Amino acid sequence: MFSNRARIFVLSVFAIMLVLFAYQHVYQLTAFCALMIIVIVFEYFKQGTLVLAAKYYHLKDYEKTEELLKQIRKPEWLNKKRRGFYEYMMGAICLWKHEFNAAEAHYELAAQYPLRTLNDHVAALVHVANISIRLGKYDKAEAYLQLALKDKEKITAKMLAVIDRLKQEIKKH
Repeated sequence: MFSNRARIFVLSVFAIMLVLFAYQHVYQLTAFCALMIIVIVFEYFKQGTLVLAAKYYHLKDYEKTEELLKQIRKPEWLNKKRRGFYEYMMGAICLWKHEFNAAEAHYELAAQYPLRTLNDHVAALVHVANISIRLGKYDKAEAYLQLALKDKEKITAKMLAVIDRLKQEIKKH
């Protein structure tokens, strides 16, 4: 839940406290500081700045979201539940920047990981289908729409309407 700058500051404080407590021979507090350093470093690799990025993503501040997501050096090390949301947000940012090939790749990856809800998963698949239609890849779009309709009874009516519109677009071509 920290930005990288805040994480480094907190790690520095705990490192200074660790040295001070070790010098004073207070080993319980020394061990606690070492444990906190380990937890903060582990949390960086498993969660990164994703929580803060999600906050700005929901506020539609895509520039700040992108800045925070780029602070994650190795997204493949993120927790599986976090990785899907990372890819979903990166896809949205690429779409916002009109980088359609990159957006398609991110949404494809997001669809491979567990997302919060079934509708989020379907939305990722529909985004890939929509981008594929725009790029002229109609077979790929049809395949992704079929994947999206796998659990048709659990999908919201709004999402079903979008899927129907995309199917009509494919039929035109």
